[in-house]
Amino acid sequence: MPNQPVKFETPAPALCSVPGSDGRFRNYTRKLRHDLVKFRFIYIMLIPVLAYYILFSYIPIYGVQVAFKNFAPGLGVKDSPWVGFAHFETFFKGPYFTRTVGNTLIISLYSILFGFPAPILLALLLNEAGCSAFKRTIQTVSYLPHFISTVVICGIIREFTASNGLIGSLITFFGGTAKSLLIDPSMFRPIYIISDVWQGIGWGSIIYLASISGIDPTLYDAAVVDGAGRFRRMAHITIPGILPTIIILFILRLGGLMSVGWEKIILLYNENTYSTADVISSFVYRKGLLEQNYSYSAAVGLFNSVINFALVMTANAVSRKMSDISLW
Repeated sequence: MPNQPVKFETPAPALCSVPGSDGRFRNYTRKLRHDLVKFRFIYIMLIPVLAYYILFSYIPIYGVQVAFKNFAPGLGVKDSPWVGFAHFETFFKGPYFTRTVGNTLIISLYSILFGFPAPILLALLLNEAGCSAFKRTIQTVSYLPHFISTVVICGIIREFTASNGLIGSLITFFGGTAKSLLIDPSMFRPIYIISDVWQGIGWGSIIYLASISGIDPTLYDAAVVDGAGRFRRMAHITIPGILPTIIILFILRLGGLMSVGWEKIILLYNENTYSTADVISSFVYRKGLLEQNYSYSAAVGLFNSVINFALVMTANAVSRKMSDISLW
């Protein structure tokens, strides 16, 4: 018989398949199993963190719909009547919108203006300190306020700013008239900002000191050989070295622009200072917990969160375009 040509039939590729995808998937799963076994203790330590965020950050998203309903505890989230954007319209057209949003922005901007550079300056100064004992002492003293309870901090502020407190006594000593500073609307913001800087300057400097320690020391040695002084080394080596850290933390700080700490505000403000002290978070607290207007407070809180999210996205996009440094 004459030799017949042999035909090899190539099987048709499966629909929606990607060449090499099965092999990559097998490699990935094999590597994942290997990592799970090798680093099992690290993954076990990760479980409480994941559980925390799932329970307190993702599952509560279901309750966001309360902002669009007239929530009644007896009916529950599902059966409460739907009202759409009625609570948002009430807040936007109400008398408290301008006051709360304005106070929130002003206090946040002051906090960024004075509070954000303070840890950077402290870290730069501590990095230049020659005496290690002095450096450790300053670090310990500046860290302590962060670990003191907010309630205790506010109690100290109230005692110091009372008419017969330390500041009042100093004013009287120099011939002035002492009064309680916390009942003066014009004094609330300076008191809040100064105390906020005092609380956070030491703790905030830790990450900048860690970033400075990662700078190549040979750069400083080369700069000394070239005759650069302390300020030139700081300006041309230290600050550019920690600039990515500064940008990332600034983006995160902008993400909390509309979130002023309600605990401290509530512990310090009173009806006399609502005009300059009442912010969105304290307003939500009063409406939601004190007046039990849950849907209205949820709408205000959701508005606040959406604005913060938009700020983070915008700041990250601008930073990525201008400096190639971003969160993602």
